[in-house]
Amino acid sequence: QVQLEESGGGLVQAGGSLTLSCVLSGGTLSIYAMGWFRQTPGKEREWVTSISWNGGTTYYVDSVKGRFTISRDNAKKTVYLQMNSLKPEDTAVYYCAAGTLVLDRGTIVPQHWGQGTQVTVSS
Repeated sequence: QVQLEESGGGLVQAGGSLTLSCVLSGGTLSIYAMGWFRQTPGKEREWVTSISWNGGTTYYVDSVKGRFTISRDNAKKTVYLQMNSLKPEDTAVYYCAAGTLVLDRGTIVPQHWGQGTQVTVSS
């Protein structure tokens, strides 16, 4: 079955950068739109960004536009999230998701989730 595994989380100072990776196994990455979500304790999981199956189209929540970049390498079955100019409010568990793109909203309907990776931004 399809499995997603995130890596690259950690502790970083405000203004710093991190790159998250998500590797898919047990399936073909190129049939999925991919996305990243994040969640903090007591809050609902929030969509952050999506990328179409071929990487041709990307979408971002307003709060990360200009700071985060999603990309993918279908041959490596890997999706990346480059996060720059990090802020304390970016602190969350970040989840990778594979699914279907909702074209009029830019979000995705997840079919598979990763286990999450913690990102902590200190002020």
